[in-house]
Amino acid sequence: MSHTTALPGTPCATPRAGDPPMHRLEVRLPDQVPFAAGTFDTIGPMARAAFPHRHTFYEIVHVTAGTGTHVVDLTRWPLQPPHLGLILPGQMHHWEDTRGLDGSVVLFTEDFLLDHPGDRDLLRRLGERPWLSLDGPAHTRTGRLMAELIEEYGHGADGFATVLRSLLHVLLVRTARLRGPGASPQPAGRPAAVAEEFARLLARGGTDGRSVRECAELIGVTPGYLAEAVRTATGRTPGALLREARCREAQRLLVGSELSIRQVAARVGFDDAAYFCRFFRRETGLSPGDFRKHHDRRAPSIESRGGPS
Repeated sequence: MSHTTALPGTPCATPRAGDPPMHRLEVRLPDQVPFAAGTFDTIGPMARAAFPHRHTFYEIVHVTAGTGTHVVDLTRWPLQPPHLGLILPGQMHHWEDTRGLDGSVVLFTEDFLLDHPGDRDLLRRLGERPWLSLDGPAHTRTGRLMAELIEEYGHGADGFATVLRSLLHVLLVRTARLRGPGASPQPAGRPAAVAEEFARLLARGGTDGRSVRECAELIGVTPGYLAEAVRTATGRTPGALLREARCREAQRLLVGSELSIRQVAARVGFDDAAYFCRFFRRETGLSPGDFRKHHDRRAPSIESRGGPS
């Protein structure tokens, strides 16, 4: 994917007026692998950013200490370490009222997932439940893997990119085990690949205002084949998932940006703000104005549970 990385010190691309910042992954050299690992301190102040922003890359955080809240899209996660968290490209997130925040961070783009392409699907499904509370053994195992990733990245010895991809794959698989069998790999085959490509299209935010037919053309299949593949994989129709993705993006922008309701409507593909308001009320039960007024970055908290969750 282009424009997902930048050299150190490269200014963040100026967002459109009212949009949240979009950060790219800093790489040490133009031909450097799109990956970074370190502690909150060595990654830099953006690892603890207290303002809503997005990434062009994946971020995995292993929180070992600290108090406060991690806000991802519309959900607030109170810090009661140890935790393991995942932020997907395009998601809005920030740290709020934190004290003593510490741990390790792994950053990588989708281009990095060469040796294990199935990890893309695994990451997407892990993102459906992105915040885990770790028990003692899981915390220890995760800490060892994160330390190995940081060490391998820091040394940069021959073949280090392959080792990093292998260690990352192990981390993802073991994280999926913490979630239980629901995160196990799905059957392969052409329909599954088409459904996964559609899911990636939704996650990239490339569907605002697009129809099912236009999405099918982007993927290179007929609308009927897309509908069959998506229904087999998810039990839902592409149209329903498109509406859900547009509504989710509208919610992010209403809560995490200063865009007007008319501007939010345009960002998610509606030329008519009144029609957008009807669509949003039908999907959420609230008008965009009421959603912004009453939500105001105060999404319901997810209470921490004991042990892996």
